[in-house]
Amino acid sequence: MTSSTSAISRRRALALAPALLGMARGATAAPRVRMEPIAVITKRPRYYHAWATLARRRDGMLMAAYSGGREGHVCPFGRVEIIRSADDGRTWGWPQVIMDTPIDDRDAGIIQTAAGSILVTTFTSLGYQKILEKAEGWDAERMERWLSAGRGTTQQEREALLDAWMLRSTDGGLTWSAPYRVPFRTPHGPVVLRDGRLIFAGKPLRQMAAPRVGVVESADDGLTWTTLGWIPPRPGDDAGKYHELHAVETAGGHIIVHLRNHNPVNERETLQSESSDGGRTWSVPRPIGVWGLPSHLLRLADDRLLMSYGYRRAPRGNQARVSENNGRTWSEPIVLSDDGVGDLGYPSTVQLPSGELLTLWYEARRSGTVPAKLPESPNAVLRLRRWRLES
Repeated sequence: MTSSTSAISRRRALALAPALLGMARGATAAPRVRMEPIAVITKRPRYYHAWATLARRRDGMLMAAYSGGREGHVCPFGRVEIIRSADDGRTWGWPQVIMDTPIDDRDAGIIQTAAGSILVTTFTSLGYQKILEKAEGWDAERMERWLSAGRGTTQQEREALLDAWMLRSTDGGLTWSAPYRVPFRTPHGPVVLRDGRLIFAGKPLRQMAAPRVGVVESADDGLTWTTLGWIPPRPGDDAGKYHELHAVETAGGHIIVHLRNHNPVNERETLQSESSDGGRTWSVPRPIGVWGLPSHLLRLADDRLLMSYGYRRAPRGNQARVSENNGRTWSEPIVLSDDGVGDLGYPSTVQLPSGELLTLWYEARRSGTVPAKLPESPNAVLRLRRWRLES
């Protein structure tokens, strides 16, 4: 073997390492798929769109919630927007702003409850203030924009806005309640169980003395939330390094939660915890052989489970995996996109009555996350892929 061939082999082995890890843990071959070209569905290309969630109402209307109006990954201008599609995602309407506080409004989750209400989740942040404190070499226009975001409110008032929030609509999303506080934050929000209950897997915005992640539930259509159960950390893990949870109910009635892990062991892998008693007690999180994060979970019409997640290694993009056995094992990856050049991910997926799948994510179409000024070319857009499992 020549040295050149050896180098290629080593690079190939490194590229295959995540897939081989999954195979070592019982991964099956990825199903065959058919995909349509990726579409960009955002209509304000000068802005930065991020952390979207896609939901389908029972009447067929698609709704996507996300953080819009931004000029970077971290900035003072984030607001919660929604867009709708009445033709299964082929065309999309103009964005509707449903929450815009004086500080940064970030990740947006959206679901329809068993009663028909639409719930949107988000959280607020002052993270941009650290960037502003260290600002050097900014043009006068950008400096004025960022400074003006803090005028008219005191620091005490801005800090009082820091929390996890929910908005509720009982008319299909035409009008919305005032934002109200909820116990947890997580990118894609709560999920509906077959008995009509809502469960919300996540973590408090302000950690308690001992960091914890867990599940809260609502029996009144999302108006109030009570603690259901806490997820025990693995021995040696810091629960404060578990992030961005999402849940799904299996065909057998168990509940699965995926966690974004930043502990040294299995760092940046998705961990999985299960409950067999409705969410009251949980197994210790275990690795499932998936490097990538965060995971969005969906039970398909045929009761298989689908996880979709961002993949921020070369080739950067988004992937999905299928479980044929209620989450005990997961398939090898299905590549949904692999042309990423910058910040991207947080995909979510819905299934249409036709069996087609729609996966939505955000993606910066160039490198860098905080531009010096708003560009005329696309900043970070929402991208949608229509695809179908063939087997």
